[in-house]
Amino acid sequence: MSSESVKDDCLAWAARDPSGVLSPYKFSRRALRKDDVSLKITHCGICYADVIWSKNKHGDSRYPLVPGHEIAGIVREVGSSVSNFKVGDHVGVGTYVNSCRECECCNDRDEVNCEKGAIFTFNGIDADGSITKGGYSSHIVVHESYCFRIPDGYPLASVAPLLCAGITVYNPMMRHKMNQPGKSLGVIGLGGLGHMAVKFGKAFGLKVTVLSTSISKKEEAQSVLGADNFVITSNQEQMKALHKSLDFIIDTASGDHPFDPYMSLLKTAGVFVLVGFPSEVKFSPASLNIGMKTVSGSITGGTRVTQEMLDFCAANKIYPKIEVIPIQYVNEALERMVKNDVKYRFVIDIESSLK
Repeated sequence: MSSESVKDDCLAWAARDPSGVLSPYKFSRRALRKDDVSLKITHCGICYADVIWSKNKHGDSRYPLVPGHEIAGIVREVGSSVSNFKVGDHVGVGTYVNSCRECECCNDRDEVNCEKGAIFTFNGIDADGSITKGGYSSHIVVHESYCFRIPDGYPLASVAPLLCAGITVYNPMMRHKMNQPGKSLGVIGLGGLGHMAVKFGKAFGLKVTVLSTSISKKEEAQSVLGADNFVITSNQEQMKALHKSLDFIIDTASGDHPFDPYMSLLKTAGVFVLVGFPSEVKFSPASLNIGMKTVSGSITGGTRVTQEMLDFCAANKIYPKIEVIPIQYVNEALERMVKNDVKYRFVIDIESSLK
């Protein structure tokens, strides 16, 4: 059967309204174009973005909405001009599926910062006017430029969270040269992003301190993830002991929190990277100016650095800590994620459960 003749062949789970409740849904993917890869989805990670747009938290959700932008799967068909992938290859798709491919950022393979705006994997408006639908679905059709080669032997379930949570911390870590053995890193928050920052930090040879509000995470942080130190941020004595001791801090917390206490932990010329989304960022100018500190923000990453991260994870046997679920459990998983009740990323087994 040709790609042109297939209608409503894509099985999915979608939100229909701001309740955010997902239920089975069928729709048709676009016909395969010459530069496209058609991917049978085997796994899809669950990200907090799935909650935000399923529930219309930003007021721009387009229903029916199929979430999911941490996609792993197997190539089932390629367009006539595709040269980088073949049927049977293991491939990932991350947070965007298109960009202008003409601007300076796109030419540098930093497409997530496309000057005309990257087209997000779900709830985006593509160049042809269609609404993008994500990875809570049986397959996806994507231009080959936005597909990533999954290294041989790397588990498909494990690769999914790397395509958002992993790259969100890896990208600024590389940009700010945090891969310097012996330097010290503080990680604020120990969730999907934070636990990957700890894993990358240890792989880079850094001395890693987890900064948390919850003592219950201490044993896991140190015995399972390998953090060197664990500090309760409400304990002033522990915080005082860290004064001017950290070269880098990665802040993954999206809940509102003060910034000055953390800035005081940085050494001279230290770097503070924010990857979470609190409602506001507020700190004293003195916290920044005294000690020549740098504050930086970051989102995911372009195709170059994302492929680099995947290869690094495979070479260094770095795997996110995941809980694999059937798609029928997705609504419960989303609610658990809102309550931080997951270690540390849910991954949907699409291949086995979406029928």
